[in-house]
Amino acid sequence: MGRNSHGKMSNMRVLKLSDVQQALSMREAIEIVKQAFAELSLGSALSPLRLAIPQAKHDGLTLFMPAYLENADALAVKIAAIHNRNSELGLPRIHALVAVMDPQTGQPAAVMEGGYLTALRTGAASGAATDFLARSDAEVAAIFGAGKQARQQVLAVAAVRSIKRFWVYARRPEMAEALIAEMQSQVTAELRVASSPADAVRDADVICAATNSRTPVFNGHDLKPGTHINAIGSYTHEMQEVDFATLRRASKIVVDQRQAALAEAGDLILAINRGQIRAEDIYAELGEIAAGRKPGREQEHEITYFKSVGNAVQDAAVAQAVYRAALQKNLGTDLDLMG
Repeated sequence: MGRNSHGKMSNMRVLKLSDVQQALSMREAIEIVKQAFAELSLGSALSPLRLAIPQAKHDGLTLFMPAYLENADALAVKIAAIHNRNSELGLPRIHALVAVMDPQTGQPAAVMEGGYLTALRTGAASGAATDFLARSDAEVAAIFGAGKQARQQVLAVAAVRSIKRFWVYARRPEMAEALIAEMQSQVTAELRVASSPADAVRDADVICAATNSRTPVFNGHDLKPGTHINAIGSYTHEMQEVDFATLRRASKIVVDQRQAALAEAGDLILAINRGQIRAEDIYAELGEIAAGRKPGREQEHEITYFKSVGNAVQDAAVAQAVYRAALQKNLGTDLDLMG
């Protein structure tokens, strides 16, 4: 890890956006995230609830997300800043930075652009959930949202299922068209703009909701039996992408982490508070399925739902893998912090 003859780490690797993009494939990230969730559920990972610091006068929120995975020997912290006024300044709404530390010595090993890494690891979580919970013969997928996260959802689902068609729905159709123009060359499936939420979900075997919506983006009564839903956009009490009907119809409700989901997932919190479901209705953490403690899909007709609010174990595991790949592929720039 770049140590000198005295055993001291001589350099820290700095990885910009293009370096992170080149380091890992989606398929590799999915397998890494499966193992990270297994560690989380088996108790060999430490991941406290993220610390949120609002900057009210700037309409901003900064999240601090540390994690350590004992088996993967990965130690990292992500700092993610969400500023809703940035569009007025011509800037992205979200900026993020990930710092990777050497678990043996505590020395800084790498820092990297965290926005793409966040989208990659979030997509990988949906890929893992789809692999465990979607029908093996799934051919049609629906994507709600047309931002950075939505693009990685397309890649993730395509990595684990032989999808023939993606329906893309966004409140602004031109955004859906832009996503299709960018992603069509990256997958073999056909991508089409859906004219309505009902058209998007009617034939869908897999649905990914990647929006900031405070109201449900589709009607759960429109789902066909056997559908799997990945809900990854909402992460506060007030946000709700998925309606009560979907949750009531789901035979398996799976979360990334129970504690975090019950503290942050508006989809679930609102449904529990209004008596639509109970906390005990959560079937499993994704890591319990990844570790073989509980089965994934068992019946072709069952509707399954995966809720992810994001967990720092994903960031730490994927960042560690990105760092190691960067060393092998000679990506990034070394910086001597002690120079």
